[in-house]
Amino acid sequence: MTEQLSFILNGRAESLVGADPRQSLLRWLKQKRLHGTKEGCADGDCGACTVALVDVHADGSAHYQAVNSCLLPMGSLPGREVVTVEALAAGERLHPAQQALVDCSGSQCGYCTPGFVMSLFVAGHSGEAGDTAIEGNLCRCTGYLPIRAAAQRLADAPSPPDRFAAAIAAPRPPLPTVALDRYFSPTSVSAALALKAQHPDAVWIAGATDLGVNLSRGLAVAPAFIALDRIAELQVIDVGDEAVRIGAGVPLTRIERELHGMFRALDDMLPWFAARQVRNRASFGGNLGSASPIGDLLPILLALDARIHLRGVRGERTLAADGFFLDYRKTLRADDELIVAVSLPRSAQQITASYKVAKRQSDDISIVAACFALQRDAEGRVAQARLAFGGVAATARRALAVEEFLRGKALDEQTVNEAGAQLRNAFTPLSDHRASADYRRALCANLFARFVAEQCA
Repeated sequence: MTEQLSFILNGRAESLVGADPRQSLLRWLKQKRLHGTKEGCADGDCGACTVALVDVHADGSAHYQAVNSCLLPMGSLPGREVVTVEALAAGERLHPAQQALVDCSGSQCGYCTPGFVMSLFVAGHSGEAGDTAIEGNLCRCTGYLPIRAAAQRLADAPSPPDRFAAAIAAPRPPLPTVALDRYFSPTSVSAALALKAQHPDAVWIAGATDLGVNLSRGLAVAPAFIALDRIAELQVIDVGDEAVRIGAGVPLTRIERELHGMFRALDDMLPWFAARQVRNRASFGGNLGSASPIGDLLPILLALDARIHLRGVRGERTLAADGFFLDYRKTLRADDELIVAVSLPRSAQQITASYKVAKRQSDDISIVAACFALQRDAEGRVAQARLAFGGVAATARRALAVEEFLRGKALDEQTVNEAGAQLRNAFTPLSDHRASADYRRALCANLFARFVAEQCA
C-alpha cells in the first residue's frame, strides 16, 4: 500500500506517506516552497491556484484538466499526476502559454498570472479557444483586454505537440484503490458501501468542490472520507430513447459537452454553474447529495421530473426528485446509501429553460436559480407546468399552486401577470448579503415572465 501512496508532480514521484489527506494541494505546494501557485480566495472562485491534473478515462486515455488546487484534498492524489506552473518553461525558453502573456503585456500586478498561464496551458492541449480558456480566472487589476488577446493568439496559432502532449499519449492504467490515513478511495460501488459499513462516521466525497471549501480553511468536516471519484460505474452516461441516465460521478464539463442539445435547461445552466475549474471536478451526484437550497442543478431536476437512483447495503431504490428534499440539506437518502445515478426523461413536447441570477454570474452562488418546463395542448393552452426555484426556501421548491393555476390557461398577458403576482407570494425567502427577500420574490415573477416572452411566444 505504501508504494501506492505517492503521486507525480511535474514529472517526479512525491511520497504522500504521513501527509494530511484533508490538506489542500495548494497548502502542500506552499510547504514544498512551490510558490508559483497562488492563493487568492480559497473558495474556488478566482483561479489563481489553477494547476493541471491528468484525468484518466476508463479506456486508459488521458487529458489535462484545469482544477483549483485550493479545493483538491491531498487524499485524492495517490496515483494521480499534477503539473504546476514551475514545470512549463524549458530552461530560459518559456512555454507558449507564458510567452503569449509576455508578448501581449497580459500581466499587471502578476498575482493572477500563474493561474491564467495554467488555464491557457490546459486549453492548448484540449482545443479550447479564446475566452472559454480563461473563463474561470479573475484578474483583480481588471487587465482582461491583453489577457484575452493572449488567449486569442494561442487559439489562432496552436502550439505544436510538445513534451507535455507526449507525456499523456500512452494509455494509462486505471487509478488504484488506496487509502491515505482515513481518506479511502475505492474503485467500485460495492467496495464504497462496504467501507461505509465499516466506517459509519465517514462522509461521501466526490469532486470536493463543496467540502473542499471547508477543508481548505482547516474546518472540521468529518473524521473519515470515502471518495467516489475513482469508481468507473459512476462515470457512465447512458442515452436512451425515453431517458438519459447520468452517473452520479460524471463531471459537469462532460455533461455540458456530451449532452449538449438534449436538454435546453442544462445547456442554459451549466455554463453559469461555476468556473470551468470547478465544473471539471463537480458532479451531478455531488450537487444533488449536498442538497444545498442554492444548488443550481436542483431546480432542473424538479422541473424535468428526474428520478434519483440510490444503492445501499440493503439494495437499490429509485425515488422521484419531487419530494426527495425534506429540509435544509436533508433528503430521503439514508446515511448508508449512495446516489449512483440520475435519470432525466426526454420529451420533445416540453418547452424548457433555466436561469441563474448572481452578483458574478459564473463565479458566485445564485441569488435565485429557476427552471421552467411547460407542455401545451393543440389550442396552445398549458397542459402541464413545472416551475422550480432555488434560493427561495430551505430546499429547492416547486411553485405547486401556480402550476395548478396555469393548467388549462393560455399564456396571455393577464395570465402571466396573475402568475407573477402569485409567485411573489409563493415563498418566504431570507434576506442576506446577496439580496433581500423582496428582490428574490420579484425575481421569481420576473424570470417566469421572461421565460414566457422568450420561449412561449
